[in-house]
This record gives sequence, C-alpha cells and structure tokens, in this order.
Amino acid sequence: MSTKQLAKFETSVKVPPKVKVNLKKNILQVEGPLGKTFKNFKKIPVILEVKDDSVFLKAKGNRKKDYAILNTAKSLVRELCKGVSEGYTVKMKVVYAHFPITVKPKGSEIRIENFQGERAPRVIKIRGATRVVAKGDEVTMTGPVLTDITQTAANVQQGTKIKNKDHRVFLDGIYVFSKSSGIEK
Repeated sequence: MSTKQLAKFETSVKVPPKVKVNLKKNILQVEGPLGKTFKNFKKIPVILEVKDDSVFLKAKGNRKKDYAILNTAKSLVRELCKGVSEGYTVKMKVVYAHFPITVKPKGSEIRIENFQGERAPRVIKIRGATRVVAKGDEVTMTGPVLTDITQTAANVQQGTKIKNKDHRVFLDGIYVFSKSSGIEK
C-alpha cells in the first residue's frame, strides 16, 4: 500500500473557538457555551488524540471498512463540537382530525393528552439536556446533543403511532417537519 493510501486513514477535526475538548480513556468530553457532553469511543476502532485545538483520528486497520469507521468517528466528533457551540433544533407538528391533542412538557417527560380521545395520557421520556416547548400545534425541541434531540423526537412520533388501523386514513399523531442546526426560539 502506498503512502498516499495510508495517509487517508488519518484525519483531524478542528475544534471551534470557545470549545474545550478532553480525552480520558477513550471518552471524549466536549464543553462549550451551550453545555457539555461526552461520547464513549471504547467500542469504535479508532485511535483518538487531542493536541492544541484539534482532535486527531487514526484508523486501527487499513481496509475499506476501517476508512468508513474513521469517517463516522470524524462526523461524531464534528457534531459534538458543533452541538455545544451552536445547538440543534427539531420542530414537530401535532396533527389531529377529531380529538384535539395537547402536548405538555413537564420535568423530564412529555405528556400527550387526549390522543384519539384516550383518558390516560401517553408519557414519553426526554433524553439528555433536550428542552421541549409546546406552542399550539407545534412542538420545538432544542439542545446541544443531536442524538438526544432526534431520539426524543422519534420516541414522541412512535408514541403517537396508530396501530391496527389504516395509516392512510387515520393520520393523527405528532410528526417531525423540520430539523436545523442552531437553537431557534
């Protein structure tokens, strides 16, 4: 294998200003103006190294699969740095035909009331430091960690899924309609 091919198995991510990155036993800790988070790279076969204002990544092998894993790890580091400096926003729309659905975030959970006329509310846990705001028929989720925000949105969407009925006719539920970087108010 030539040196040009070996060079593609090493890459780096530039850390934005106002963001601090620490590495302790394969756990990358990222701290910025919007909060702090961490990612465990123990099961990802990549060698991490933090120097000055960059995170250097090196693949443990030299196959195509190792190159793909290296770029996935690079993307994870980039998203962590971007999240604590800018944040992420996911917007969801409440859709109903007959029974008006109400969404009430309370503490670390979201209560979905009157879904298809049900008496008991459906309760969904909020993951991580995700902030949820419900205004009318729109639910906005913001925070520094993209995986926590999108997983919370997916849990809300799955929690309002209608089973054993034709999904083309029964469209009630809460659906994601917008994902963006940056925290919107």
